[in-house]
Amino acid sequence: MTDNTPHSAAWFDLSSPDAPRARAFYGELLGWPVRVLDETYALVGDDGAGQPTGGIGQAGPDAPYTGLAVYFRVADLDAALERAVALGGARRLEPQPVPGGGRLAVFADPDGNAVGLLGE
Repeated sequence: MTDNTPHSAAWFDLSSPDAPRARAFYGELLGWPVRVLDETYALVGDDGAGQPTGGIGQAGPDAPYTGLAVYFRVADLDAALERAVALGGARRLEPQPVPGGGRLAVFADPDGNAVGLLGE
């Protein structure tokens, strides 16, 4: 998670029904370093400081979304998620802890696009 500026894009996540294929495709296409954590998730990209900029995960039958989601940093995760719902969004992934601190959540915007939030 590279940018601490509120409301900035801070992370991306690609949820694929074939994560090994997606890791190989994007790693080769964009020259990303890929660090596989386990059979379900890998960290990818590098912001020049040795930090990943996103991840590619295995979408299972209960995955909250498939495809690409961009995560935006917010000061108050719960308030931002409630505001998204009040504006017509729908919760997809309830707040979850993030290794290293903070939490993330995912909602669908009114068009069905998965959007992530990172915050406290």
